[in-house]
Amino acid sequence: MKDVNFKTVFNDIFIELQPLENKGVAASYIPELAKIDPDKLGIHLVHLDKGDFYQGDSQERFSIQSISKVFSLTLAMRIMGGKLWSRVGVEPSGTAFNSLIQLELENGIPRNPFINAGAIVICDVLMSYLSNPKVDLLNFIRKIANNPNLQYNKKVAESEKRTGDRNKALIYLMRDFGNIHNDVEDVLDLYFYLCSIEMNCCELAHSFMFLVTGGVDLASGEVIVTPGQAKRINAVMQLCGFYDEAGEFAFKVGLPGKSGVGGGIVALHPGKYAVAVWSPRLNRKGNSYMGMQVLELLTTKMQDSIF
Repeated sequence: MKDVNFKTVFNDIFIELQPLENKGVAASYIPELAKIDPDKLGIHLVHLDKGDFYQGDSQERFSIQSISKVFSLTLAMRIMGGKLWSRVGVEPSGTAFNSLIQLELENGIPRNPFINAGAIVICDVLMSYLSNPKVDLLNFIRKIANNPNLQYNKKVAESEKRTGDRNKALIYLMRDFGNIHNDVEDVLDLYFYLCSIEMNCCELAHSFMFLVTGGVDLASGEVIVTPGQAKRINAVMQLCGFYDEAGEFAFKVGLPGKSGVGGGIVALHPGKYAVAVWSPRLNRKGNSYMGMQVLELLTTKMQDSIF
């Protein structure tokens, strides 16, 4: 990567995006998400050597949704290590994130931990090992974000519960195959609350820095995961982090990352930086329309990707 003036790059990106029509649509199937101003746009980048850079609505918190699945996966890997992969795979799904057909064909073993079924299995793992799963999970996320004030959004979680019939179908199917070990309602409750966590772009970018540093928390020096585990989490993000648009993201942006239907995207370059973008309007694959544009422009202008 050449010597980059990030402020100039961000300004140039926002100028280039102004005439571009935002063709996305905010997620309305979760009623609480439909209440957000769909035209918000923020970006925050944390560089290991150069510090923080940001623009737009980067300080406004939003529901991070599936981005939170990186945190639950990390905690489950800390607990179970390699044994985790007997319950969930690491392959791209190639189908919708809530597909029942693929799950039945593969005997209740989800393709990866970022589709809904996979994240539900991860929540089942956490239910088996944590004494107070919702509290312990939130405290873990607060630790890696170095922010004790992060919270679940109860209204979002309850909204997802009311509209979560497909997730209920997924978990009962997996239970029939023997891949759910705890009470169904308790596991789903943890899953819906996990998705309701609120963070802003600054908090998200900082919370992913342990994956930039090979598993070490910059604030405390604590080893969050081993270098090998950090490598594997980054690999799963690269292959599976964008529903069935992961190949497109790798092709255009060239970084591992994770998106959420709240309009957030986090991406990172191991050894260099983490960047979070938020724009609530989604494309047809469930990824932020403008967020994808921003990150493609960013790595193009910086002449930097992992490839």
